[in-house]
Amino acid sequence: MPLEVQNLTLKFGGLTALNGVNLSVGDGELIAIVGPNGAGKTALLNCINGVYRPTSGRIVLNGQDITTVPIDKIALAGVGRAFQHAELFPHMTVTENLLVGRHLLMKTGVFSGAFYFGAAKREESIERKAIEGIIDFFELYQYRDVTAANLPYGVQKLVGVARALALQPKLLLLDEPSTGLTREEKENFARFLLRIHHELRLSMLWIEHDMQMVADLADRIVVLSYGEVIGEGPPEAVRKMPKVIEAYLGVD
Repeated sequence: MPLEVQNLTLKFGGLTALNGVNLSVGDGELIAIVGPNGAGKTALLNCINGVYRPTSGRIVLNGQDITTVPIDKIALAGVGRAFQHAELFPHMTVTENLLVGRHLLMKTGVFSGAFYFGAAKREESIERKAIEGIIDFFELYQYRDVTAANLPYGVQKLVGVARALALQPKLLLLDEPSTGLTREEKENFARFLLRIHHELRLSMLWIEHDMQMVADLADRIVVLSYGEVIGEGPPEAVRKMPKVIEAYLGVD
């Protein structure tokens, strides 16, 4: 099991952001996390990739307890993340942003890297080939030398996911990646999400507000409300749960 979250609780003073959350992500599964604003969705991802330290509970990645592991070590253990806002370096090109995504995998030191000789030169050549594969996967050829600040918004979102994949994660965390996209851009994004799901067989935990996208793409849905799981299962089953309808979907 790539990810197991066990009885996870997160408190900030008197505020409980997560309360006894349990969930799992199986090999190659695409799990959607949905719920109203303030439900604790992003807080959950922040705990998984080490931004927050949970008050209690455990996070297990591929059999390893990562609950208190430093954030850089969690990334090396195989957790990649794409944010709601692409968080790219605006003055770097697409290629350079993707290379930054692989920096934890690089072994040459600052000195040899700065002077670009020997092992550093050989390693960068290898890393650039890996990046070209990612550019090819996301069909970003025409943008490879364009700075992030000059990219269309939908392309920025794709580059954010591509950079998360550059680290070769075993688990990909996606925090509302379709926010702000047009319908056409969402359809394009969904196409690549399906490619990651079916071709790469990568396990994914995906926060999303577009319930039609969730219903079309997710294997399972986990519904959070006030920091607690109130529903879990296949999309069609979850959408019929009374608690979910009351707390999130609303009644027609």
